[in-house]
Amino acid sequence: MERNSEATHVEGTHFDGTVDAAVDATQGDATQGDATRADEAQPRARATSGSVALLGAAGLGAAVMYFLDPDRGAWRRSRVRDRAVHAGHVAGDAWDTTRRDFGNRARGLAADVRSRVRTDTPTDEVLAARVRAELGRAVSHPGAIEVSAEQGRVMLSGPVLAREADALVRRVLRVRGVVDVDSRLDVHETPGDVPALQGGGMGAVDELELPQENWTPTTRLAAGLAGGALALAAARRTDRLGSVLGLAGLTLLTRSVTNMELRKLAGLSGREGIDIRKTINVNAPVEEVFAFFADWENWPKFMSHVRSVTSSGAAGALGERTHWVVDGPAGTTVEWDAETTRFMPNETIAWQSLEGAAVQHAGTLQFVPTADGTTRVHIQMSYNPPAGAVGHAVAKLFGRDPRSQMNDDLARLKTTIETRRAPSDAAQPGGLQIH
Repeated sequence: MERNSEATHVEGTHFDGTVDAAVDATQGDATQGDATRADEAQPRARATSGSVALLGAAGLGAAVMYFLDPDRGAWRRSRVRDRAVHAGHVAGDAWDTTRRDFGNRARGLAADVRSRVRTDTPTDEVLAARVRAELGRAVSHPGAIEVSAEQGRVMLSGPVLAREADALVRRVLRVRGVVDVDSRLDVHETPGDVPALQGGGMGAVDELELPQENWTPTTRLAAGLAGGALALAAARRTDRLGSVLGLAGLTLLTRSVTNMELRKLAGLSGREGIDIRKTINVNAPVEEVFAFFADWENWPKFMSHVRSVTSSGAAGALGERTHWVVDGPAGTTVEWDAETTRFMPNETIAWQSLEGAAVQHAGTLQFVPTADGTTRVHIQMSYNPPAGAVGHAVAKLFGRDPRSQMNDDLARLKTTIETRRAPSDAAQPGGLQIH
């Protein structure tokens, strides 16, 4: 029995040793595999870091060449400095506005809490006035609603749209001092021929601010902080959730900074992305100023950013087609086709881009003669650059957005007409006949 036990012990020892050896061999292979993969990853990491360093050096070199250029470097540095000062002033004004808005909201919230805690019994006239003050937040035609009150009971009468009736009653019930609502409203599915419901109306105010087109300064600040926090949290993750959080954070941050709807940010608003309105006064008769603008092919001869305009069809008439080539950011060009949609001699010129144009836009020029013989020109233009507001921001960084171009070109046009001399820095200098 002792021999068998010893034998068993020996055999067990031999078996355990074999297992340990196998485990050691496996661990050795795994360690060797890890070392091999690490050796293979090192050249790739060095190559990636080298590429990043090369791109950074190239970018730095391009920036140095751009700002230290002997011809225009001083002007570019001055432009950046002026924009930095302007941005500081804008940021200061925005901070003051946000601070005042936050203070007003805090005081309003405190007053609302006090009013809800405090119970009072307002007179019938006061209660009716409180209800009338809330009508514009619930219905699109508040003037059509008649309000009367008696001992806390409010009577509502008059025509109202069906989609607004329930919201109106709910909102009136929340007015301080209202005990009950007696609805005698005349509900209509559509305005039909009801006089009080005609027209666009004021539009009911959405109680939630996020769906609204314009955000208040306080909402923008809160949304910006939330978006920045999401973006920072996403930067620490490498999974799909991190990508989603990062995209949401950057979207919210951009929405709060620009105060533009998401459809405009994404470039999905047709020709209504960016709006520009300008007015200039030219010391020349309206006939002469109108003739300058109406001759599309003259534009490159007194504008520096418009390289060429080719007209086809009946010149100076409704339906005239034009092909435009304009300077873009970083030395690029942007082209599109447009069509004249209104043409009233010495009064109005309007145009819009054709379907499929790289820059969807529309514009209107109105010419108003003044009593002293000069001409006032009102310019209204809306455009939607590629990539929406992001594309607009990139173009603006390089000074090639339509807003910056219009400021420069209108000043040049005014000087050209008044001095009757073609500018030397136009895209196509020379050949301009000024009558």
